[in-house]
Amino acid sequence: MNAGPWLPVPPRGYGGIENIIATLVPELRRLGVEVVLATVGDSELPVDERVSVFPSGRFELLQRPYNQVCGVVPAHQHAVVRRLSEGDIDLVHDHVEAAGLTMLAGLGHDAPPGLHTLHWDLQKHPELYGTFDGGPRVRVNGVSADQLTHAPAALRSHAIGHVHLATPLADRADQRPPVRKRPYAVVLGRITPGKGQDLAARLAHSAGFDLVLAGPVGPYQQPADLAAADPQNPDVRFWHEQVAPHVDGDRVRWIGTVAGAARDDLVASAAVALFPLRWNEPGGTAVVESLALGTPVVGIARGCLPELIEHGRTGLITTDEEELGELVHAARNIDERECRSAAARRFTPAVMAETYLGLYERIRAAAGVPG
Repeated sequence: MNAGPWLPVPPRGYGGIENIIATLVPELRRLGVEVVLATVGDSELPVDERVSVFPSGRFELLQRPYNQVCGVVPAHQHAVVRRLSEGDIDLVHDHVEAAGLTMLAGLGHDAPPGLHTLHWDLQKHPELYGTFDGGPRVRVNGVSADQLTHAPAALRSHAIGHVHLATPLADRADQRPPVRKRPYAVVLGRITPGKGQDLAARLAHSAGFDLVLAGPVGPYQQPADLAAADPQNPDVRFWHEQVAPHVDGDRVRWIGTVAGAARDDLVASAAVALFPLRWNEPGGTAVVESLALGTPVVGIARGCLPELIEHGRTGLITTDEEELGELVHAARNIDERECRSAAARRFTPAVMAETYLGLYERIRAAAGVPG
């Protein structure tokens, strides 16, 4: 299981891919899979073996100029290849954008088969995805059906299906007692143009609802961190130019990254979880977490949202940005029990792990590996 060099598993706060790996691995091990995790040194997830080069995550380097950071991923991937050369790995499940896919394809015919999970926008990297050929040994999966529709034909020909994301919060979510709701909407996630926090903040003022923004600005986890922020960071520029003018500390608040019980309390107590998407969200971890915590979802009907939300039952979605403000008020009539019931049925770690185990078996069979 290749988690990459950016954050520990599980992450300490923000980290969508690392959270999904931390959700998947324990269930795979429960099903009898031995897991070697390629990660960073301070990961704490129990596994059978750990491979790492860096003592801690390199996330703060992610948006720096290429010539400053171009050795980070190769150093990590080199350690993965060295471990694979020992010959006892049955399958590689990779989560490293772009470089993970090319590594799997370049390992040669004698290497174990590989599955590369696509967690991102597939209109990126057109020269890679548009010409990719992994042969019979490499397959990819999406995290939603919609995501794969945006893939170039060459990449789509290697797809083996999609697996919706899961959350441990969905386990027995339908048995969880209700939480007293408070009159605010929450946007959970990294503050970046595609997530649309600027739209949410503007609508909070015009439509008259309280809004809490929770998530980092680039690598900066808390408001105090921005004092020393790199002004060239694109997320920092977006914050200062598009979001901060609407953040007044009253109607709209930014509280930085929240994690663990604090995050769960924030989302469970919210009247609405708002997703004002300006991009085709591939997977929607925060969406399934919100449902599991009994909070209806309001958002733009893009990407995975129409697959995850039952309109009128677990949330409200629209293609009209200006209608979002009205829907924030209307969604307060949705029964939180419907949200928790849907999460317990569709988005548990067991459902995700069993689906992946089925994909592993199909990939090994297609590559001619005995069962």
